[in-house]
Amino acid sequence: IQDALVAEMARGAMKPGDALPSEDSLAKRFGVALGTVRKALDALAAEGKLDRRQGRGTFVRRADFGNALFRFFRHTGADGAPLRPAARLLGRREAAAGADEAAKLGLRAGAPILTLFRVRLIGGEPILAEEIALDAKRFAALKTLPAAEFGDLLYPTYERVCAAVVARASELIRFGQASARVAKALGIAKAAPVAAIERTAFAIDGTPLEFRRSHGPAERFAYTVEIK
Repeated sequence: IQDALVAEMARGAMKPGDALPSEDSLAKRFGVALGTVRKALDALAAEGKLDRRQGRGTFVRRADFGNALFRFFRHTGADGAPLRPAARLLGRREAAAGADEAAKLGLRAGAPILTLFRVRLIGGEPILAEEIALDAKRFAALKTLPAAEFGDLLYPTYERVCAAVVARASELIRFGQASARVAKALGIAKAAPVAAIERTAFAIDGTPLEFRRSHGPAERFAYTVEIK
């Protein structure tokens, strides 16, 4: 039951925010007891694929990555509220996947990928430079999409234009030096210390969709964790 529902979500038959059929309907469809359906739905909810809402039903979960990177690079207004950065697309091109991009995206080395380079800004000041790699075939529509239609957040664009829904992501934090390209985008010196967040984003069925490197000045990086 879990595999069948995930397959439907992966091919877009059920989209984020959609309500699932009732538990009774699912039990009849799969020819199982009601308790079996409930266990399947509870397991998918525990995996973060579904939202179980008391008295309302079960819904396909929409992951929210809007401010994820900015838990490390915090920017707030005068009232203390977090500020959402704008984005500017600086470049895009089709290229052959290197070993790293191919491994992250589940492609063969040399396969065509679409690379995006953009900067995130607050008050017109660049705070993050992002290098993004995508499967050129799956995201072909982005090659000619007008820059103004990308929006500040890419995942809604992937869903709207390419029917590719990001369900989860994993991140690795490194520290290094700014390349000439990153330094120019951020307005800092070449080889200045930067924090680099590498993210691989996945579809609901586990297929890798995006590999992204985000670079920000190291002096602005902050990480807080509560240990109990």
